[in-house]
Amino acid sequence: MADDSELERLKDRRTTALYRLDLIGKGAQLTYDDGTAVDMKSEQARLEQMVAELDRRIARAETTTH
Repeated sequence: MADDSELERLKDRRTTALYRLDLIGKGAQLTYDDGTAVDMKSEQARLEQMVAELDRRIARAETTTH
């Protein structure tokens, strides 16, 4: 059961990252709490790396639970 909840948590994080990447692709501009603009190219690269890592972790989790 714990493995299933971990797998769902990873999938949820991946979905959120993909949603944020979609927003960036549509021209979203983010700012920090202090009003400083977020470097969107860096944020996009970070999210792309996160999705790739989550894909690997999800694949491993699915292999061990099935």
